[in-house]
Amino acid sequence: MIIKSLLDTDLYKINMLRVYFHRFPNISGRYEFKCRNKGVKLSLAMVNEINCEIEALSSLQFSEDEIQWAANLSWMKEAKGFHEFLRLFKFNKDYIKVKFDGSDLKITAEGPIFIVSYFETFILSIVSEVYFKYAYPELTLDLAVSKLKEKIEFHKQHPFIFSEFGARRRFSFLWHERVIEYLKENIPGKYFTGTSNMYFAKKYGLKPQGTQAHEFLCLGQALENVTLASSQKYMFEQWADEYRGNLGIALSDNLGIDKFLKDFDLYLAKLFNGIRQDSGDPAATAEKIIEHYKKLGIDPKTKLIVFSDCLDFKKASELDLMFKERINVVFGIGTNLVCDVGVNPLQCVMKLVEANGRPVAKLSDSDGKLMCEDENFVEYLRSVL
Repeated sequence: MIIKSLLDTDLYKINMLRVYFHRFPNISGRYEFKCRNKGVKLSLAMVNEINCEIEALSSLQFSEDEIQWAANLSWMKEAKGFHEFLRLFKFNKDYIKVKFDGSDLKITAEGPIFIVSYFETFILSIVSEVYFKYAYPELTLDLAVSKLKEKIEFHKQHPFIFSEFGARRRFSFLWHERVIEYLKENIPGKYFTGTSNMYFAKKYGLKPQGTQAHEFLCLGQALENVTLASSQKYMFEQWADEYRGNLGIALSDNLGIDKFLKDFDLYLAKLFNGIRQDSGDPAATAEKIIEHYKKLGIDPKTKLIVFSDCLDFKKASELDLMFKERINVVFGIGTNLVCDVGVNPLQCVMKLVEANGRPVAKLSDSDGKLMCEDENFVEYLRSVL
């Protein structure tokens, strides 16, 4: 059984779940799985095991100890109704469908968004681990251990602040845990500040890291009485109203950085502690963010940029040197930590593509990251923006 706990997922999933539960309880969502790698071959045996793992996932519930841990997070303490919801939370396997035509794997999760949203990271972890188990049965982790040690040595010479962000694309649960243990043992806490994975944060006494994902901002595009042009700003306002100053990092690329900065006015810039960069040119994006704060009369040194797009230690170090004197800088490093094992990691995603029967789209600042089933909606969205 790959997933043994409903905490074995990214923090942003439970953060978004709370907002969906409180503010969008009548919204249904449809999520679609997509593998961006070319030439990845799956077998019927892999798909059968994926189905078995999803069946096992549907049997899990939060333990009382896990609920108490989540309830004691500073931004969750007052959400007592949500704590009760977690006690009742359980996946319904009827909400998820897996189809395989001999080459292409299609996974669809559809149902109440405050349930089906939580499937995402588990499905990605399951697919990745099952794929590597069958595709590389003789692979050892000797090279992975060597590479991890090299990263630690590099960091000693070029220190920067980072968290581990790798649950969705890890090689395996066991390797993920080994990475967490090694980072905690070998990098001081002022530099290694935590993990996005709640299970490992709880087990190893680390700070869980994360706020919201693209799906949260996409949801605004499907809401009645909210215009497309104002949908992103509306969702940021909903987030700020729900968390009242906590979890104050805004994701910048769901509709592109230029649209984000138009929406991110003085009000939001003062409400949020900083901005996460997750696509496009990181240096160019950071320059735009710094200039935007200056135009608003805000000292960039009072704000934060979280870089999280396809980072390795060398790239993070370079960005740190470029910007740390001008704005506070931290990094979220995922795949390069938990799937740098000598084979190409799976670039899989599971995105919200429809809510209440209406299409939604992530436009992004990087080619290949756009995800929407309705090309006409994408063109219309772009024309509106």
